Amino acid sequence: MCAMPPYDESAWEHEYIEAGGLRFHMVTAGEGPVVLMLHGFPENWFAWRYQIDAVAKAGFKAVAVDMRGYGQTERPRKVSDYHLDKLAADVDALVEAFGGEQIHLVAHDWGGGVAWHYAMHYEQRLASLCVMNCPHPKLFLQQLTSNGKQRRRSWYMAYFQIPWLPEATMKANLDVLFKKTFRGWAYRKEAFPDEVIARFRDPMKEPYAVSAGINYYRANLKNRKIFNDIRSYPHLKVPTLVIWAQKDRALGPELCDGLDQMMDGPYEYVPIPDCSHWVQQEQPEKVNEALIDFLNRHR
Repeated sequence: MCAMPPYDESAWEHEYIEAGGLRFHMVTAGEGPVVLMLHGFPENWFAWRYQIDAVAKAGFKAVAVDMRGYGQTERPRKVSDYHLDKLAADVDALVEAFGGEQIHLVAHDWGGGVAWHYAMHYEQRLASLCVMNCPHPKLFLQQLTSNGKQRRRSWYMAYFQIPWLPEATMKANLDVLFKKTFRGWAYRKEAFPDEVIARFRDPMKEPYAVSAGINYYRANLKNRKIFNDIRSYPHLKVPTLVIWAQKDRALGPELCDGLDQMMDGPYEYVPIPDCSHWVQQEQPEKVNEALIDFLNRHR
């Protein structure tokens, strides 16, 4: 068993920004071009604990944000408040708050879904895009139609469409569910000691926090407008890096098949073997090596 690398929170700044009508919490370090990092479900900014210092030491401003509904960021109460258009608008409001210059966008899981959507509508705002274990939405729709294995893997997305029951189940079993979801899935289980799991679990005890995370699924996965928008996504010209853990139980690596055909700009794919869905937390050394090399070549 290999020890996880250290991280030092003492030099990080906790900041709050009013952007697009919401108050966002974020953790920042370093100076330079902005690298905005978007987490997934059911996480928060802490998912990027191993990337913050690496990005800052490479001469960038690392910004790990609590996305809408998560952590210390505000949690709107309507399902429609979590529509992809609003989530992408959040990113753009943050870009404006940072000064309006091009940023580097780095994202994982649901953060990746927002990042893909943002890139399709605000590509001129991006210096580069890095997505980890989140499929291009157009390819994901195709796989859900044609790939029975992926449909079975995605059962929880249908379950989250049910009113109130998913919240009740999660709230009644938070400790067990979070240990199973993080440590239970991981290949490198030492990445998720109890104190790390608590950093994700405890914010979910706040009012409406569980519903907010689930509403990402409810607002978008049965939305005809979203589906039509995804089907018309253009090819991307922005330099794009996709990092993919190969042993993801929810999202198989075949979801990247054909992704190169949707890129008109530089595109790179980095597989991470023997790693679960939580790729940047479980294999931070390999992820940071690929990410920092990519950022330096496209700064």
